[in-house]
Amino acid sequence: MQNLKSLADRGCTAFAVAVLLLGVTTQSLFAAELIVWHAYRGGEKAAFEKTVGMFNQQVAAGGVTVRTLAVPYDAYADKITAAVPRGKGPDIFIYAQDRLGGWIEGGKTIESIDFYLEDETVDAILPGMLDAMTYRDTVYGLPLNYKSIAMIYNKALVKTPPKTSTELVSVAKKLTNPGSGKFGLVYAYSDYYYHAALMNAFGGRVFDPGPTPVIDAPENIQAIKQMLKWYREDGILPADPSTALITALFNEGNAGIVFSGPWFLGEIADSVDYGLAVLPTLDEANGEPMRPWLTIEGIYISQGSKNKDAAYEFAKFMVSEEAGLVLALEGGQLHTNRAVYENDKVAKDPVLSAFRAQYESAVPMPNYAEMTLMWSPVTTAMNKIVKGASTPEAAMSEAQETIMEGLAALRKGR
Repeated sequence: MQNLKSLADRGCTAFAVAVLLLGVTTQSLFAAELIVWHAYRGGEKAAFEKTVGMFNQQVAAGGVTVRTLAVPYDAYADKITAAVPRGKGPDIFIYAQDRLGGWIEGGKTIESIDFYLEDETVDAILPGMLDAMTYRDTVYGLPLNYKSIAMIYNKALVKTPPKTSTELVSVAKKLTNPGSGKFGLVYAYSDYYYHAALMNAFGGRVFDPGPTPVIDAPENIQAIKQMLKWYREDGILPADPSTALITALFNEGNAGIVFSGPWFLGEIADSVDYGLAVLPTLDEANGEPMRPWLTIEGIYISQGSKNKDAAYEFAKFMVSEEAGLVLALEGGQLHTNRAVYENDKVAKDPVLSAFRAQYESAVPMPNYAEMTLMWSPVTTAMNKIVKGASTPEAAMSEAQETIMEGLAALRKGR
């Protein structure tokens, strides 16, 4: 009875309700065009569009057609924020979970999918993924793909990837000669997204329950001091951790190991024979593994869509094993359907299997609205610390104060 009432509330016809009760899937009920926004490029875009074509072919008799629009990434989040609440956006859009809380608090952007979720879909998804799509105990999207950083190494320089921080420093020191522009390890260590792998290993965090920012927590300070040890005492990191320098050093054979994600692979020169492995455990943190942030792309239904039921059917198809195999094998995407990783071709793919292994110790990046207040103060703090202009304690305390001031203003405006 509850399902019938919910369907009626959504304005479904009596015929639709009767058909649904007979067990006919909702995708046959609609004659609609669904617009999907995404930011994929290259092989990822080609694989995504292939899966869209597969869905269109399957539901052609029902009159549903999905049309995609690739939006430039730099303008993507702002375009969603400006268009969707005004009813000018797509029926569906794909984006990482870090903006979820802000869009929910802003209103009129994302439709809850609690009504639609069924056990079969939930059980098919990798553990923890759906948590990233959940805000204030309500589910707002289906997790589609995920990304994190891992260890990428030059096989000509590193024969066996280090498994512990002690091994990492030992290997990196042998490869480091600052005078010749050579370094054992390179990564964007002043960028908090990359630094989070150390923070999480030491038991650090950005928020306590509430959410209450705790960027100056003792564990966070300890993680920063570990990074500084690698940089200043061990001397295995370059002074300028810019993206351009990291890429140049690795491609020129002047860096043995990079901590980065699948996005970096497309920047590696063809001449470099590289391998992948999980990030090392930290002897300084009682053997805990480095725990990078997990960025999870969700597929969301716009609150203003006039075809929400059909949109959910498309979202459900995209997180299926059938679609996942195409996205993984042809697009190099790390799909969230657990059955995808039981496929022999996926299991033998060195990139997919390495990042799948890294997922086991990764931590979903917070999706609180308050997360947007963290980035600027923490970036300023990390730059001061790396340049020696401030101590970790002083810089993070200042960042905490700035975040709390912004939080007070945000909550006052709600």
